[in-house]
Amino acid sequence: MPETNPQSSRRSFLKHSGLIAAGAALGGGLALNRAAHAAGSDTFKIALIGCGGRGTGAAVEALSTKQNVKLIALADAFQPAVERCLAAVKTRRGDRVDVPPERQFAGLDAYRHAIDCDPDVVLLCGPPGFRPRHFDAAVKAGKHVFMEKPVATDAPGIRRMIETNELAKKKGLLVAVGLHMRHEANRIEAVQMLHDGIIGDIQFLRAYFNSSGVWVRPRRPGESEMSHQVNNWYYFTWLSGDHIVEQHVHDLDQCNWIKRAHPVSANGMGGRQVRTGPDVGEIFDHHAVEYTYPDGSKMFSYSRHIPNCWNSFSEYAHGTKGWAELLGHSKMAIYVGDERVKRWDRGADGHQVEHDDLFGALASGQTYNEGDFGITASMTAILGRMATYSGRIVTWDEAMNSDLDLMPETVALDAEPKVKPGPDGCYACALPGITRAL
Repeated sequence: MPETNPQSSRRSFLKHSGLIAAGAALGGGLALNRAAHAAGSDTFKIALIGCGGRGTGAAVEALSTKQNVKLIALADAFQPAVERCLAAVKTRRGDRVDVPPERQFAGLDAYRHAIDCDPDVVLLCGPPGFRPRHFDAAVKAGKHVFMEKPVATDAPGIRRMIETNELAKKKGLLVAVGLHMRHEANRIEAVQMLHDGIIGDIQFLRAYFNSSGVWVRPRRPGESEMSHQVNNWYYFTWLSGDHIVEQHVHDLDQCNWIKRAHPVSANGMGGRQVRTGPDVGEIFDHHAVEYTYPDGSKMFSYSRHIPNCWNSFSEYAHGTKGWAELLGHSKMAIYVGDERVKRWDRGADGHQVEHDDLFGALASGQTYNEGDFGITASMTAILGRMATYSGRIVTWDEAMNSDLDLMPETVALDAEPKVKPGPDGCYACALPGITRAL
């Protein structure tokens, strides 16, 4: 797929910065307008690109909507992942699966073959570094899209996403982004109360994604460097964006939603304390970022992958009259003064609801596009990583204009990635004050 020209993209990115700010200000992301829908029958055919755990989950959730949805194609970089995914989905929703061997594809070009199977909707759930090219191919082929977060790992990828999302709008294609908390009814109500001023003017926010970490996939005997990095994708910035981008994007999106804006600058620090050895790539294991919004208010962001520490997946808003606690997998509450004025349990899991909403809009012939706030949230996370990797105060405009392209020149399992291990098999991480991070 031809790459977007960086120079023209950089110009168009600033042109569209107001557009993505507006996207961040949307409510639950469900602004729906009447439009004709492209599917010609009452069956929606879907193709899954990226057959890991989240992709398998997304396929099951799409097949569990009340619409007549059928899985017709699978694609992944590796054939064993395709086979595991197919078995798992058949166990859960076998009545809605029709994926014969000729519609099972492996390799880094597998996404093209899945799109060529003529699905109505493509689920993009591969490593985030591939999201811009997968989204571009799906939209140019006229397909509706569900894509997992984040939507890119660097500024050139973000610029490409903006251009492709504008094309999707022109074509009337539906676009959903896996920021599932925007679809949880209780959270929507809580954020609306904050917008209505129940805690007054918001002075600062706190955001946390602290956990013990995720899976590790050691190098397999005889595999190429590119194959190892793609298989162990979480630990390489060009593929995952680092965990501040891959996971913490949820919390950053929530804060942008609450503020109805995106930050204008960031500064922070981070590094690696427990991530040592050849199997953990180049990413940090902790980040701390201070973001500044246009009105001068702050958002304090913390993301950490270190075992045996305090864990939290949560956001907090502090206003002139009170404060709000929004827990990622649990309860929420709003306090005015010393009084708790409202409390919610989590309710229905947004992972399922986001697919219910997407396929409901598709079935009823409505337009639906979550690309703008998905792009804004991803760029907010990338801005934070630029600050922690560089040790500098980085402005939004600087980050948006960055020409640092993390993607390899050639994307193939036998090609050479830009990141290479040292003589000891370990990978160097960013060094604040030295590393070029934007």
